[in-house]
Amino acid sequence: MTANGQYRRVLVTGGAGFIGSHLARALRARGVVVTVVDDFSTGRLANIADLDEDAGFTLVHGSVCDQELMDRLVADSDIVFHLAAAVGVQLVVEDALTTIETNVMGTETVLKAAVKGGGVKVMLASTSEVYGKCVKLPASEDDDVLLGASRNSRWSYAASKMVDEFLALAYQRQRGLPVVVFRLFNTVGPRQSGRYGMVIPRFVAAALAGEPLPVHGDGGQSRSFLHVEDAIRGILALAKSPEAIGEVFNIGSSEEVTIREVAQRVLEGVGRAGSADSIEFISYEEAYAPGFEDIRRRVADTSKLRECTGWAPRRSLDDILGDVIADLRADDVVVAQPRRNAERRLAASG
Repeated sequence: MTANGQYRRVLVTGGAGFIGSHLARALRARGVVVTVVDDFSTGRLANIADLDEDAGFTLVHGSVCDQELMDRLVADSDIVFHLAAAVGVQLVVEDALTTIETNVMGTETVLKAAVKGGGVKVMLASTSEVYGKCVKLPASEDDDVLLGASRNSRWSYAASKMVDEFLALAYQRQRGLPVVVFRLFNTVGPRQSGRYGMVIPRFVAAALAGEPLPVHGDGGQSRSFLHVEDAIRGILALAKSPEAIGEVFNIGSSEEVTIREVAQRVLEGVGRAGSADSIEFISYEEAYAPGFEDIRRRVADTSKLRECTGWAPRRSLDDILGDVIADLRADDVVVAQPRRNAERRLAASG
């Protein structure tokens, strides 16, 4: 690490994913040598195709659960940004086993490798899902959490990421490993796929294809969406802060909006405002499975992050929607929103 707190060699796990690829690109723009490891279960080569031609960038096709591989890659790094995880509501509901194994085993493997490597700093990506049903809003880092019953696989992702946090903080307290945990709230932007239930890219793809936007439930559930570039600034600010070690931070927006309003603003953004049959309301039972529980409201308290680093989001929801619409139009990634019941299950509620 240089005198100004800049890391020379960085490992990004899950670096071919949406957030990981943006992080890798931001690090390379700062002159940092970046290695990305990804098993491409949800990551895409297209996300990092331009980086693969860069002499300061290395792509490793492998799993974070491979202890030998992670020992080697972590030992050759000054810091690890651990973003590899099973993500997306749809994927979690359909494959809870992979979700738990990937998240918990992968994180344990990375932490063990960091200790073996002499105490390599680990930045652990967590999620707003750990707040569960959000008993208090805006959600702050030391709030109690409330999850649903274990028979509902919808909560397996939240539980697995909580275990990740417990592991990381235990390694910090008992092994002296420098770790920082950051909880991301509904991060959105260019190159995000809607395949696994991410709501805004699914809405935009449907709107551009001239299909109705699938809104789950009554659409009154609310979220606070954060532009990925704002998220990256927050992550990098925490990486440079000695005071952040051993702490948990929210990275999110306070601009709360209902999913129904998001759908309407997407339609306005693509020039389809007021068109007939532009929104299709789908029950949770039809979209996922009987007994599925959604989170009614989710909004972040980011005062701890602001006090530690001075960070604040710079981009609004309108900026986010504009960038996603432009990205999908430019890349011609529009896939007609399916209307058959089995296919509609891929849509997102937020």
